Amino acid sequence: MKTYRDQHFLTDPRIVARIADILDISGRVVLEIGPGEGILTQALLERGAKVISVELDSVLANKLSRRFASEIEDDSLLIIQGDAVKVPLPPFEIVIANLPYSISSPITFRLLDIGFEAAILMYQKEFADRMMAHPGTRDCGRLSIMLQTYARANRCFDLPPGAFSPPPAVKSTVMWIEPRKPLFPVDDRKVYEEIVRELFSRRRKTVQSTLKALTRRFGEEKTGSVIRDLDPEILSSRPEALYLEDFATISNKLSSC
Repeated sequence: MKTYRDQHFLTDPRIVARIADILDISGRVVLEIGPGEGILTQALLERGAKVISVELDSVLANKLSRRFASEIEDDSLLIIQGDAVKVPLPPFEIVIANLPYSISSPITFRLLDIGFEAAILMYQKEFADRMMAHPGTRDCGRLSIMLQTYARANRCFDLPPGAFSPPPAVKSTVMWIEPRKPLFPVDDRKVYEEIVRELFSRRRKTVQSTLKALTRRFGEEKTGSVIRDLDPEILSSRPEALYLEDFATISNKLSSC
């Protein structure tokens, strides 16, 4: 049986209620990832949501099916047994989930690609801190840039380890995420994502050095033109020193050549 080894189940009903009450979910289609034993699932259903729960663990998925048989029967709950990072997902409007730590990054990127109205997601506090790191600072990384390019993120509250079973060794943070259009226009989202990824995979290198390394991917003529056109200050910078506008400028120049 495959399970996420780092999954910690919420057990404090007061915190569950607090999470479920952040948004008005009555009559809305809510995606829940990693429902575990169903404590949050129950709270979402009680508030009138139509819930899609994705659970990797087949044993837990079967237990949920038995526990919520009547809700499944009246179509207020759909349980999908599979990996939320890969499994096809039906349409949904809102996401509310206590995410397993190990899939925090890939599921966040996937959700941003799919699109949603709002998300209330629980992360390891350190991960949430990196999400909120300001562009142009040393703590900023690919996650920070991609999230802040395509969404607004706000910290709701932190949770102590005792709110979970088994208790994790770290604090957790509940985040409120809402997609938005980029503050600076992005001509080609795929090129933007690739540039952000490549720059931070070589974060000790300058922008110019990374662009030269991408000659095979984009062609010598295109990368050479971009290097000639870019501000020398951007070219000599490392990625953590760049701002959202700078990433957009680099990717848009590559897209337009």
